[in-house]
Amino acid sequence: MSAVITSGVLFVHSAPRALCPHVEWAAGGVLGVRAALDWTAQPAAPGLFRAEMSWQAPQGTGARLTSALRGWAHLRYEVTEEPSAGADGGRWSHTPELGIFHAVTDVHGNVVVPEDRIRAALVGGADDMSVLMAELDLALGRAWDEELEPFRYAGEGAPVRWLHRVG
Repeated sequence: MSAVITSGVLFVHSAPRALCPHVEWAAGGVLGVRAALDWTAQPAAPGLFRAEMSWQAPQGTGARLTSALRGWAHLRYEVTEEPSAGADGGRWSHTPELGIFHAVTDVHGNVVVPEDRIRAALVGGADDMSVLMAELDLALGRAWDEELEPFRYAGEGAPVRWLHRVG
């Protein structure tokens, strides 16, 4: 039985120059191909670099890429994985200050919050609207979005390298 193939993107929003080859090595190890990213200066953080790489690989590759990059404190990145047959999509966001955030995504890239999480937020915030808002913000990854947005914006128009796994 063959694995279901999906696609996604690795967005490295900021990395020190010394870390760039290590990111390529880690991504290539997960994808089974040589990953030579096109690094460009990150305008939102002078002295740091950014790169993007689209990929096609078996379901679960987004989680494996995230795990391979985990633990590098000076790295800001996001990994997306498109929904595919029998599997929801996903987005993983990492910042040095916040760590990793994971969310399930729909076919349009929207974050999907499970009903039990919404119910828990409603119960926890029943008497305090600020608690409800904080719980919903956490479920949606608002803090990660706020921290990464200047880095995302700085990357608009940057080249994207497409990698396809063969075999």
